[in-house]
Amino acid sequence: MSMLVVGKSGQLARALVQRSALLGVPLIAVGRPELDLEDGELVRRIVTAARASIIVNCAAYTAVDQAEAEPERAFAVNRDGAAGLATIAAELQVPYIHVSTEYVFDGRKSSPYNEEDQPNPLGVYGRSKVEGEQAVREACPTAVVLRTCWVYSPWGRNFVKTMLDLAETREVVKVVDDQRGAPTAAGDLARAILDIAAQLGAAERRAGIYHLAAAGETSWHGFAAAIFASWASRGRRVPVLVPIRTRDYPTPARRPANSCLDCAKVARDFGIALPHWRESLEACVDELATVVTEKL
Repeated sequence: MSMLVVGKSGQLARALVQRSALLGVPLIAVGRPELDLEDGELVRRIVTAARASIIVNCAAYTAVDQAEAEPERAFAVNRDGAAGLATIAAELQVPYIHVSTEYVFDGRKSSPYNEEDQPNPLGVYGRSKVEGEQAVREACPTAVVLRTCWVYSPWGRNFVKTMLDLAETREVVKVVDDQRGAPTAAGDLARAILDIAAQLGAAERRAGIYHLAAAGETSWHGFAAAIFASWASRGRRVPVLVPIRTRDYPTPARRPANSCLDCAKVARDFGIALPHWRESLEACVDELATVVTEKL
């Protein structure tokens, strides 16, 4: 198996690069500036030349609030760019994995969302991802679409790193307590995607939409509390944590109150279940603590 990962600077792409190296899986990661999903001809040349046996699209326009002001760019990347990749994968007859998000739902359901639930996004970002899923499946009927949520890692910009930065500078931190989800480690996602990719290389392919997120659930406040508790257990300074409601923290784009995903289908079809979010959080904080210590 040789893998082409599109979106090399993102958390998931970096985790895939790291994990594939450990497993000896040949992988090429491409992204800006050498590859821009808004340039279809450039994408075609690069993807065709790579001669990969599987393509994974981790690239996305993920600026949820900024998307409200520039919807054209969000749709150009999340819908049109994703569909362009899917078209090339179909022409080359190679498996295609597309990463999506729980933002396709409005969050009003009281229980975790399954793959049969009807998408109803609240904003531009979510709409661009829904239309991207549809365009991908039309262009490449054998594609696998993976929806996940609340991704974090030791790299890039994410909630864990933001909270630890605030721990160094704030006496009090206020975090929303009425939005729920499953914090999902990029490393866990990477391992699962490599497992799925290996299975897609077999004669029988399993196409369609799958939900893939960590076990368990919590609120953003509960996630922050776990982050600070883990940080404090390592002798680090932590602030006072105060729960607030969504209405107390207004943003240009609305967030789903329920981001929880039912992952029974991916467990049934691929035999994959991610660890509990608390377990994976500890590994991430360990790595970040080592980085901070080395800087001191």
